[in-house]
Amino acid sequence: MAALGRLGGLAAANRLLLAAPQVTAIAVRCATKKSGGSSKNLGGHSPGKRYGYKKTEGAFVHAGNTLATQRIIRWHPGAHVGIGCNKTLYALEDGIVRFTKEVYVPPPRSQESKEVICRLPKGVVLYKTFINVVPTKEVGSFKLVTML
Repeated sequence: MAALGRLGGLAAANRLLLAAPQVTAIAVRCATKKSGGSSKNLGGHSPGKRYGYKKTEGAFVHAGNTLATQRIIRWHPGAHVGIGCNKTLYALEDGIVRFTKEVYVPPPRSQESKEVICRLPKGVVLYKTFINVVPTKEVGSFKLVTML
């Protein structure tokens, strides 16, 4: 009987251990500040493309020097000036840069005359700016000459 009492006591102790709720430590953290949300204007932080004229009126240029860079054709190639595939104007000969404005008359059946000219008022004159290079020799600059 004593053995049964001991067994009964152990069974009761096991029931108390099993019946006890298990406590776990869970920490819940609340935000101290509201969230800021997201901004949608993320573009516009790229550096500038540096378009524009590189040589001014009266400047001396060598053949191959870049005269102007442009995205759309703002300046047109004149005498002794070439145009690259990205619309860059460059000098074909050594000389002095000259900017000129000339009257522009589009061909009668061109797309430009059909879309642009018909919307302009009567008597309007269109001008285009051309960049020219007047070929001359450079004065006041010395080049290295090798002696024989």
